[in-house]
Amino acid sequence: MSDKSPIPCLRCGTCCMADMIADADAEDLARWKREGRDDILRACRDACWVGDHFMSVTTGMTIHDCPFLDFSEGAFVCTIYETRPRVCRDFEPGSSAICPQFRKGPPD
Repeated sequence: MSDKSPIPCLRCGTCCMADMIADADAEDLARWKREGRDDILRACRDACWVGDHFMSVTTGMTIHDCPFLDFSEGAFVCTIYETRPRVCRDFEPGSSAICPQFRKGPPD
């Protein structure tokens, strides 16, 4: 059992700007198919890895953030939160250097 309390999400959108939907797994894809989420499946089909970045196969442009990231009332929100990919569900604020709340060592 951990003594650490979870770090609250700042809703800054930084982790979503890494386009984690690019890391959707087979279970996510199957769930979206069952749910009839053609919007999500279309976004997944429209993108591919090219070297070290994600690119739209339709426009040829680099994809810089998750297509389901929105900004509302001063904070970023996930428009597919209830069915977001596992990689997003498993992400814990502060657990990675991608998060502005990440700490390499114990707090001072």
